[in-house]
Amino acid sequence: MDINLPIFKAAAVQDSPVFLNVDATIDKVCAIIAKASANGADLVAFPEVFVSGYPYWNWIMSPIDGGKWYEKLYRNSIDVPGPAVERIYQAAKEHNVVVVIGVNERGSRSLGVIYNTVLVISEQGELIGKHRKLVPTWAEKLTWTGGDGSSLNVHDTKVGPLGVLACGENTNTLARFALLAQGELVHVSNYIALPTAPKDYDMARAIEIRTAAHAFEGKVFNITSCSTISEYMIEQMEQDCPNARQLLTRSRGSWTGVIGPDGQVIGEPLIDKEGIVYADINLSKCIQPKQMHDIVGHYNRFDIFDFKVNKSPQEAVSFTTKNISEKSGENEDTEDDSSL
Repeated sequence: MDINLPIFKAAAVQDSPVFLNVDATIDKVCAIIAKASANGADLVAFPEVFVSGYPYWNWIMSPIDGGKWYEKLYRNSIDVPGPAVERIYQAAKEHNVVVVIGVNERGSRSLGVIYNTVLVISEQGELIGKHRKLVPTWAEKLTWTGGDGSSLNVHDTKVGPLGVLACGENTNTLARFALLAQGELVHVSNYIALPTAPKDYDMARAIEIRTAAHAFEGKVFNITSCSTISEYMIEQMEQDCPNARQLLTRSRGSWTGVIGPDGQVIGEPLIDKEGIVYADINLSKCIQPKQMHDIVGHYNRFDIFDFKVNKSPQEAVSFTTKNISEKSGENEDTEDDSSL
């Protein structure tokens, strides 16, 4: 049996969006895709909610003071599908690369709803995956609605079976296992810089630990992309939070890099600095480590552990109608197709 596993170059982006400006951020995304492709990348991974920014006000302002910023974020979120994301599709196709990017996605059913969404776009410019963060972390619950199991999928791509999780989801053991059990070999985890963490919390080290844990446990390649905080973002936050600069400039707030199935870092990661981390990946390297630990194969006890995942889309409401049977005159409940 001949097993042909992809060999490719991954590009993990560490950069900041043009804060709360969709059009300018999309311009930046397309320019980065072009640059990474020119350097030989087959996969380009962007940070969490790169389009077009993270709600830092949740951490440094009261919920009341942050209210107007929530509306700014909603107005600078995008619809999927929609014209803004179509530009990213076109860039992926033009440069023949797989793109994974975090966006703020407006909910289509209810005004004001925002999802923390990760898009997987093929080299043909087609949307093949849309994962909504299952549980917003800590202060993020003031902004995002949680996703459901329907988006917990692994996608067939030219770089191999690819799964994604956003930021804190990468500490969710069961979410990670659900992807591994679907044959994941390439994992993309995207993060935001978080200097507002507790004083004794090293965010850069925490991201590296999470990246290595999934790579080693699952015997996969883990490509991690983290954002940075720009001077412009700080200046904007200072409008309503005078000490924003102090709160948002602590070092070791971001880590971007690639870790292989042996748990070792490939190349040089980036800490706090903007740039792109490139890594040459050979998925054949995922085979041999499975002899030691294959947690979805021989290194499990399925007679002891029984794990089920609900992949049904969760809707706000399902409508039913009453039909009168002509023969019996009895009411029959029938489910309408207009679920929300």
